[in-house]
Amino acid sequence: MASIRDVAKKAGVGVGTVSRFLNDSGYVSEEARAKIEDAMKKLDYTPNELARNLYHKKTGIIAVLVPNVSNPFFSEFVDYAEAELYRCGFKMMLCNTEKESNAELEYLDMLRRHIVDGVITGVHSLDVEEYKKIHKPIVALDRYLGEDIPVVAVNHREGGRLAAETLIANGCKKVLHFKGATEVESPYHERHYEFERVMRQHDIQTICYELEWNRLDSQYYREAVEDVFSKGIEFDGVFGVDRLAIECMNETIRRHRKVPRDVKFVSYDGTYITEMVEPKMTAVVQPIEGLAKESVRLIHRLIGGRVYKNKNIILDVELRKGNTTII
Repeated sequence: MASIRDVAKKAGVGVGTVSRFLNDSGYVSEEARAKIEDAMKKLDYTPNELARNLYHKKTGIIAVLVPNVSNPFFSEFVDYAEAELYRCGFKMMLCNTEKESNAELEYLDMLRRHIVDGVITGVHSLDVEEYKKIHKPIVALDRYLGEDIPVVAVNHREGGRLAAETLIANGCKKVLHFKGATEVESPYHERHYEFERVMRQHDIQTICYELEWNRLDSQYYREAVEDVFSKGIEFDGVFGVDRLAIECMNETIRRHRKVPRDVKFVSYDGTYITEMVEPKMTAVVQPIEGLAKESVRLIHRLIGGRVYKNKNIILDVELRKGNTTII
């Protein structure tokens, strides 16, 4: 395999000249450039991209942090983000953090040490103060990490309102509401607040089941649903994220209650799994592709030197009618 010294010898120039040419770090005459390019072609020399990127303190790699890629929302987000990053000339490093308590901190340290150029984080496990120490390109998905870090999210308040009004229109009188943990500051809490506000406004009884913090796996969702039924909680409507709503619907059907005649369901996220089940789930749909594209657009601009302060990108949600509601 040819080295930079072989290229220099073949081109009849110094190693430093070849280095300047490869790194675009100084003057190289047109004559020398032509000789170097010809030598590289004849020797089939491929520059060390990693070394060149490190020279410029850039790697062309963006770390995307998610709790668990098996979660349908995050799997879709990662898929769209990778495609958009590639289109923008970046490669993606996928980081699952749920199973390792210090994983999020380790990936942020990679940003400090220039191993990655930026971080898009959808993780809620690390204290905000750790992010405030890092003055590097970071974009937050659905979480507040300080005034200097831009946030990409959806209009969760509208999502909560759509879900509540749909269940009310379907005649629900006693609604089970699977509520996210309130231990971290995030825009997604607004959907829960708005859902409960609309329910109170219409005198609808709401049973709130608060989920554990940072638990997004299927096993935990099954345990939560089993806990609900073991307590004998009665309900005629359910609101929760896609996979949790589906787990609850399946258990409802196993207990010989009809959907949507006896119990109506509205899920949140609207990922592909809501259309794979029978009956198909009525869902408040987050524009996951749009969230991914906006996250990449922001991280690209931050790497390019753009500074954002209090910059929140809020996208719209929509209701997709399925067969778990009547109206």
